[in-house]
Amino acid sequence: MAKHSKERTQAEAQFKRTQKAQRATESEQAMADYVAAGHAVRAKTARLKELRLAKEAADKKGRTKQGTKSK
Repeated sequence: MAKHSKERTQAEAQFKRTQKAQRATESEQAMADYVAAGHAVRAKTARLKELRLAKEAADKKGRTKQGTKSK
């Protein structure tokens, strides 16, 4: 009976170590995904801002040309 208890204790300890390692790996992956998503959002935001500013500049330039031609 003591042998069974010792084997069970060792198996449970191994299981806990495995679970701990798996949680660590999953948390590292989750953090990497979180960081990558943040970079993607910032890159998309910067690209959209550049497009918006270019459009606003073109619209403003078009309005000034239109305003000078009509006078």
